[in-house]
Amino acid sequence: MALGLLWLGLVLLGALQTQAQDSTPNLIPAPPLHRIPLQPDFQNEKFQGKWYIIGLAGNEINKEKHSQFKMYTTTYELKEDNSYNVTSTVVWKKACDYWIRTFVPCSRPGQFTLGNIERYIGTKNYTVRVVATDYNQFAMVFFEKVYKNQEFFKITLYGRTKELRPVLKEIFINFVKTLGLTDEHIIFPIPNDQCMDK
Repeated sequence: MALGLLWLGLVLLGALQTQAQDSTPNLIPAPPLHRIPLQPDFQNEKFQGKWYIIGLAGNEINKEKHSQFKMYTTTYELKEDNSYNVTSTVVWKKACDYWIRTFVPCSRPGQFTLGNIERYIGTKNYTVRVVATDYNQFAMVFFEKVYKNQEFFKITLYGRTKELRPVLKEIFINFVKTLGLTDEHIIFPIPNDQCMDK
């Protein structure tokens, strides 16, 4: 009887481990940072202000799952120490929700880390890199975080307005595909007016 219970316990433990492994997604590995371009001669002052999120691509994004994702805004406010207060305004359960964080500059202009990272339990590293921008129309920004020993990365296509020329979307799509992502990892959030002008 005791041997039977021990055997049953081992079978259940094995089943739980298998289930836990199955729930961990097989993510495309994050590319090494040296493969990610950095905007030459990055201008902090010009980059600040409101950006609309026009496109998103990442190793955790799924086109089917996120097909109803709504457009939101992110505002960069430059501080005296050249870090940014960054506020994202999203629609959450029919209300406006605000996500505020600080991006601290690194030794390379246009690259940042997350300020007060210890507040984000489980996050070991968080890097932000401005890939390309013309400051008054579009920007492409690369984000990478290590959370609970897993690497997540995404690329965001920003616009100063809710719409961008198709050629800029094509450049975005082509760039994210060079990082190993596919069409299934790319979404273009649905334009909406709620919370956009707060």
